[in-house]
Amino acid sequence: MRANPAEYDLVAPRTLPVVLSLLAQEPGAWLPIAGGTDVMVQYSAGKLSARNLVSIWNLSELRKIEISTEEIQIGAGCTYTDLLQHEIVNREFPLLSRAAGWTGSIANQNRGTLGGNIVNASPAADSLPALLAYEAELLLVSASGERRIPYAGFHIAYRKTQLAPGELIRAICLKRSFSGYYAHARKVGARNAQAISKVSLAALGRIADGVVDDIRLAMGSVAPVPVRLTEAERIVKGKSIDSELIHLARATAAAEVRPIDDIRSTLRYRSAVAGNLVAEFLEQLRASHERAGKSSAVLARWNVLSVDKAAEEILPCCGSKSWAREMANRRPVTDEASILAACDQIWEDLPESDWLEAFRSHPRIGESRSPVSSSAQSATWSGQEQQNVGLAREAVKAILAEANRAYEKRFNRIFIVCATGKSAPEILEILRRRLQNDEPTELHEAAEQQRQIAHLRLKKWLTL
Repeated sequence: MRANPAEYDLVAPRTLPVVLSLLAQEPGAWLPIAGGTDVMVQYSAGKLSARNLVSIWNLSELRKIEISTEEIQIGAGCTYTDLLQHEIVNREFPLLSRAAGWTGSIANQNRGTLGGNIVNASPAADSLPALLAYEAELLLVSASGERRIPYAGFHIAYRKTQLAPGELIRAICLKRSFSGYYAHARKVGARNAQAISKVSLAALGRIADGVVDDIRLAMGSVAPVPVRLTEAERIVKGKSIDSELIHLARATAAAEVRPIDDIRSTLRYRSAVAGNLVAEFLEQLRASHERAGKSSAVLARWNVLSVDKAAEEILPCCGSKSWAREMANRRPVTDEASILAACDQIWEDLPESDWLEAFRSHPRIGESRSPVSSSAQSATWSGQEQQNVGLAREAVKAILAEANRAYEKRFNRIFIVCATGKSAPEILEILRRRLQNDEPTELHEAAEQQRQIAHLRLKKWLTL
């Protein structure tokens, strides 16, 4: 039975202090709502027990992303789209960015908020394992003041948190200290998108002197609350990764989780998948370390080339000649992290004309050749990046081609998206959303997508 709107009251104060005052005056009487994605599901089903709702949507105090040298503070009212479009979130906290891209449809990402995901306290929430892996802290605020607590331990039981009556999450704080880590995120669900996870993993690892120097393994949907696999971490830390260690870590992780049987999966399946995901991460962490060794050899050779030759060789990674020449001028470069950092700084400082040159080096989504000539290496990479689009049904390809034309008519340039790992329907949904952007917003969103493409290509180039 649907709910009757006449039975509910909704107020929308304009400032955070007014909201906090209301919550303090009538403890427990008002339910704060932001994007309302979970509230509307309950409301539509007639299961929303709260009758007094206070909207905190669009409160400016909760919609900021503040950057300092030491940390980033993400306002609790920031949406998943805000996270996906934020350069530093994408660059320094890829686990969180990846989780934001998993969360529901584009419409859900435009409305759903990070703070709401935390307070809703579902053990299957996509963003929560990432926050555990990054050892986030929460800024909680009430009419009485503010307190800062570790996110670990915030969830005390199924759907229960440390949040006191009259208290809200103001911001989520993340230390900017993960540049040397390999980041890996996996979600296992009934389908790739718009599905609640059966098991999810957010993992960070760092290898130094041949052994695992640090490791964080966080999982969702395997216990009443999101969890860190501390025993599996303890077994792995300080050791070299080999087949025996991977086997032991798999068994330890499978035994450490506390899943249940429910309509989405079974205890037995979740335990097995948990172990397999940890094993997969360790294999990829080891492979990443081995690639770093190959990268050193590539960079050693590239560092001694002439400027012209060095620029020519790296050009397919981006498509802007000015970018390539500036990259060559930054040598010597000794490792992957340094070359990616140089890429970002140079790209950000380029004028719009160089951004547009880079855009023109790509083929349209769904096509094999760029509008202008590009190198054989760039064409090969473009084909790999659009692999999933090539597998789409012809009807979907036709709709995508039409949407491409609409984009080019509106913005007078081709649509740029980091297509790696995305299906044709996913890309089409992104394209349609971005058609609603104004010109400055869309230019910078396209530039961010190009930056991500350059990162992926640089990593490939380093292992050629």
